[in-house]
Amino acid sequence: MQEKRPKNQTKQKRPWLFLKWVLASCWLLFVGMLTVDLTVSYLARDKIYSDVNTLPAREYAVVLGTAKYYSAGVPNLYYKNRLEAAEAVLSAHKAKYLLLSGDNQTPYYNEPKMMTEDLHKAGIASEKLKQDYAGYNTFDSVIRADRVFHLKPFTLISQPFHCERALFIAQYHNIDAICFTAKHPESHYRVRFREFFARTAMVLKLLAGQEATTLAPSKIVENVKK
Repeated sequence: MQEKRPKNQTKQKRPWLFLKWVLASCWLLFVGMLTVDLTVSYLARDKIYSDVNTLPAREYAVVLGTAKYYSAGVPNLYYKNRLEAAEAVLSAHKAKYLLLSGDNQTPYYNEPKMMTEDLHKAGIASEKLKQDYAGYNTFDSVIRADRVFHLKPFTLISQPFHCERALFIAQYHNIDAICFTAKHPESHYRVRFREFFARTAMVLKLLAGQEATTLAPSKIVENVKK
């Protein structure tokens, strides 16, 4: 005859079983995210260039936008280094034109306009610069460069970890792109930690068949004068 376990003993074991299930789920999630992170880096390895002399020449280079300043008003070195990389690509005749792709959802925040003004100050002529005001994120910038601006092929410009994610998006959509790396700021570990999660979110978006926010022609958002 089978013995019946005391009810209180069964209740004590339930929390431990639940905790084990949670820990196992967290471990599997971490392994999955780590696999995504490493895969993204591995697949982009042959399409990333850090020496401008070895970079293949292409008509257009797409500069991926970011804020010029942090919220506290501190200069963003990611922004500064990307523009310096863009200047190097033009100076080495590895691109004829730059597409400055960034966020301009409101009149009060305009990444492409800011990049344009700073590149003008660096001596880059207006005819060498185009703007995509609807590059709201990395996914949008890559897809719109291909489908809206019809750049085939093109070079991306950003920091190495960002290049890897952008190139993964390009490869998934059969877009011919390579990337020239801008320098990392010395303290970039926090940003790289966020990138770990961003890559998993990117893969989920791709698998879900997400499209760019908009495929409408690029148009600046400005204050309406009354």
